[in-house]
Amino acid sequence: MPFRHPDRAHDLDTRIEHEVRERLEEAIDFVCLDALVRVRQARGLPAPVSDNAADRAEYTQHVLAFLRVLDAEVPAADARRARGGADTEEARLLAAQVARARALPDYWQRFETLSARFLAEPASSGGERRGVLARLFGRS
Repeated sequence: MPFRHPDRAHDLDTRIEHEVRERLEEAIDFVCLDALVRVRQARGLPAPVSDNAADRAEYTQHVLAFLRVLDAEVPAADARRARGGADTEEARLLAAQVARARALPDYWQRFETLSARFLAEPASSGGERRGVLARLFGRS
């Protein structure tokens, strides 16, 4: 909660942005860790370890894949706001989702629907998921 952070001397808009970003990061983290664990279990591999570089790289792949799904399937709310100085694709996609979460009243319902679908899709042998168009047209 913003009132629990006395070092945040920002205006209300900035505080709300921080809170939405934190909530979104936690939700994405939960979905992507769950996806990583499920893939590992399906392949008979051990659970991921936080200090393993390969596990972190695989987790990052899941984060990017999920952010790309969100980006493709949740319409842009205000593209001008989402473009602010992101260095990486992940940062750009996350900023876009923060803007959409703030602007769309049903964002979290859409997020839950897409996260359930993301987790239900089996990962292919290469660890990549089917593309957006393949999912839309029901192709394998």
